[in-house]
Amino acid sequence: MAFIIRYFYAPLFFIGFISLAIWCIANELSELWLMPMLLVAIATSFICERALPFEPMWNQPKSDIQRDIIHAIVNEASNSLAISLIPIILLLLPFDGVWPRSWPLIIQLLMAILIADFGITLMHYLSHKNAILWRFHAVHHSVERLYGFNGLMKHPLHQTLELLAGTTPLILLGLPYEIGALLAFSIIIQLLLQHSNVDIKVGRLGYVWAIAPGHRHHHIASKTRGNVNFGLFTMLWDHMLGTFIINRPRPREGELGIFEYTNYPKHYIAQLIHPFVKR
Repeated sequence: MAFIIRYFYAPLFFIGFISLAIWCIANELSELWLMPMLLVAIATSFICERALPFEPMWNQPKSDIQRDIIHAIVNEASNSLAISLIPIILLLLPFDGVWPRSWPLIIQLLMAILIADFGITLMHYLSHKNAILWRFHAVHHSVERLYGFNGLMKHPLHQTLELLAGTTPLILLGLPYEIGALLAFSIIIQLLLQHSNVDIKVGRLGYVWAIAPGHRHHHIASKTRGNVNFGLFTMLWDHMLGTFIINRPRPREGELGIFEYTNYPKHYIAQLIHPFVKR
């Protein structure tokens, strides 16, 4: 069982859940079916993290479960609202989009993922370079352990900026509502894998796929050593930016966090306010 989880969990999790979501949309089922599928994905993530953890101590809560749940609910509710506005935004555009609606759903989704990956990765990179953006992005980096569910932990304003960076080109191209819903679903699935505490082995795929083995380097509590592996779905832009790294010891318990903050707020409301506090 350990062998199966270690080598097949990541591809089966990613391909399986996204394929099921595409099947639902292709068969004209309501997008509301994606929500219970996400709950199953989160539960699967928790189960596998306990069956084969990369760092056993990261399975122990640090008074963060309730906070992370609130972050997830608020952020995914805002994502759902944004997706519901897509048809209205398209109606307001003074031109018709050129989105290839006749292409197979899987090709349309792949196209959306690659375009969104570029915008979100660039915003992520800039958030580590710009002091104001960093204040909001620091909420995500304040975690002291990595497990799938805290991939959804972000300051709402920073999530909005990432959403705009990733979806504005898609909206201008005429992104259909159903592809927007599939993209949002795929991002959550990817975040669950990217922050997973499962002892994942992906071999050479780690050079192009931005999941846990590579992304753990990004969360190390060091201003210089943590400025690597910014990609959401892929490492393509990291290779171009010169920020890709994989062949070094991955951080363990006690090595995560933010180097300049020793007492970063742990509670939800305090984290919302913290970027606005004068320092």
